[in-house]
Amino acid sequence: MKRTAQVLLLVLTGLGLLHTALFTDLYLRYVKEGLRPLLIISGVLLLLLGLAHAMFDRGSGDAEEHGHEHDHGHGHDHSTAPRIAWLLFLPALSLLFYAPPALGAYTASHAGSETVKKQKGFAALPATSPLPMTLTDFTTRVQQDKELAIKGRSVEMTGFATPVRGGGWDLTRIIFTCCAADAQTVKVHMYGTPAPPANTWLAVTGTWHTQGALGTRTAAAALDVHATRNIAQPVNAFTDDLPLTPS
Repeated sequence: MKRTAQVLLLVLTGLGLLHTALFTDLYLRYVKEGLRPLLIISGVLLLLLGLAHAMFDRGSGDAEEHGHEHDHGHGHDHSTAPRIAWLLFLPALSLLFYAPPALGAYTASHAGSETVKKQKGFAALPATSPLPMTLTDFTTRVQQDKELAIKGRSVEMTGFATPVRGGGWDLTRIIFTCCAADAQTVKVHMYGTPAPPANTWLAVTGTWHTQGALGTRTAAAALDVHATRNIAQPVNAFTDDLPLTPS
């Protein structure tokens, strides 16, 4: 890879980061929202670095080439890199022209469900029916709440459909701790309704599916589905928060 190509790669990568972080929400497919300022700063630094190299090379390139020819009789390009380095242009260009698909059912189907952390106490549940809950809150209540507050309650959860090998499906959320590389998956198995297409975002209403002893680790993180409705993918798709749908 020649020096000019290296400079172009820096500029393209910087522009791609700025485009993704400033003008779209696509960066949320890869990192948490709080990292947006760092993406912008990185984009600016890469762009400035590329432009600085271009200006420096323009001013010194002719003199350097002349000196090499005088000493050795011909010019040499010492700014080379392995040919495989050209592949670095693919992610740089994808930031500008093609956003890779977000993590979804394929990833979730090859991952186990996140183990919920032990919780010492639980606040009283509001009387709202159906009760909006995250998948993590539902699982925690089902497996740890000794007061059995979830028993008989109609709850509503949102996530995307993940078909299960052998039949059935899970309502799923993928959670970023920092970025896609450390993603974890939380799933609640659905009973009583056919599996929708993979990656379909849904709001599902139902009651706990009786399996195991409620309030203990033997209780299944599962729901008897009473109703479903399709929803748009939430803005905060890679959290397990209550959904923020696009306006």
